[in-house]
Amino acid sequence: MTTDRRAERVQTDSPWEESIGFARAVAAGDRVLVSGTMPLVHGVLQGEGDPYQQAKAAFGNALAALERFGLDKHAVLRTRMYLTHARDVDDVGRAHKEIFDAVRPAATLVVVSGFVDSRVLVEVEVEALRTP
Repeated sequence: MTTDRRAERVQTDSPWEESIGFARAVAAGDRVLVSGTMPLVHGVLQGEGDPYQQAKAAFGNALAALERFGLDKHAVLRTRMYLTHARDVDDVGRAHKEIFDAVRPAATLVVVSGFVDSRVLVEVEVEALRTP
């Protein structure tokens, strides 16, 4: 984790963080923002062809970034889910509900034309609140 006077940042092993120049997550004040997160674990795609498994893996990665700030799913205020196919809404929604049903964050789900890796069906973002 790196810090400056304004923010703390978390980096992971994502190859795009270095090449594009972004952090997996940034905390500033009471807010923690987790960047778009794909279902990759150590560079290996999880759940190829399975939107439910990809959503679970992507949210797992996003929550792992929150854990670096001492937070868990109960701190999540907002989620965003990006899908490449409308047919996957139910599977991704089921994964979201399993993780966040007790939390009930604000949520957005949109269909996009694609991702950097064409095998990826789902990418997610989360925003969380850290309280003293």
